[in-house]
Formats: sequence, C-alpha cells, structure tokens
Amino acid sequence: MAEHNITGKKGEEMAAEFLEKKGYTILETNWRFINLEADIIAKLDKTLVIAEVKTRRSNYFGEPESFVNKQKQKNLIKAANAYIERKELDLEVRFDIVSVVLNDNTSIKHIEDAFYPLL
Repeated sequence: MAEHNITGKKGEEMAAEFLEKKGYTILETNWRFINLEADIIAKLDKTLVIAEVKTRRSNYFGEPESFVNKQKQKNLIKAANAYIERKELDLEVRFDIVSVVLNDNTSIKHIEDAFYPLL
C-alpha cells in the first residue's frame, strides 16, 4: 500500500475513535455510492453526521481541512443523499471535517458544521 494510503487509513481510524469517545455512534466507514465515498457516517442523538477525514503528515502546505474543496463537498452531499434514501432515514444532517496531522505532535481537530449544502 502506498504511503499516502497508509497515512489516510491511520487518520480515518483515529478520527473514528475520536468521534466514538465524544459519544458518536459510527454507522459506516468508507461508505461508497457509485464513485463517491463518505469517510465516516455517524449518529449523534437525532443527527446524522457525514464526516470527511483529511490527514497529512504536516501542515506545511496548509491545514488538512483546507483541502476539502467545493467539488468534494458536492460529492459528500450526493453520497449523503444516497445514504439517506437507501436507509430511509428521517434525521437532521450535518457535515463535519475531522482534520488529522500525524507527526511528533499528532493532532486531531473536529470541525462541526464545516459546510452546508446549498438549497
């Protein structure tokens, strides 16, 4: 497995553990719909949380969360809609980003309501 894939996998595992410790129930990891993917789908109370995990070895080129561009946001919204339809859910939906920097000072930042779907 390529180094960046190992880094991403480790970050996703850490993010899932982090969210579980905060009381979230992890429903899915790496959920796929056609060519789209949601890193973590979780539930907190009556809210469905779609979390994008961005992991980097450093923040030299910027914080990991800054790499969640508009196209990625659109793809996550499409994946979330497909998940909701397939599971026939009636919950509030929130889009979060979990930013992980893996180095000597490993850090995890959870950004709730990181973006909103456009109407």
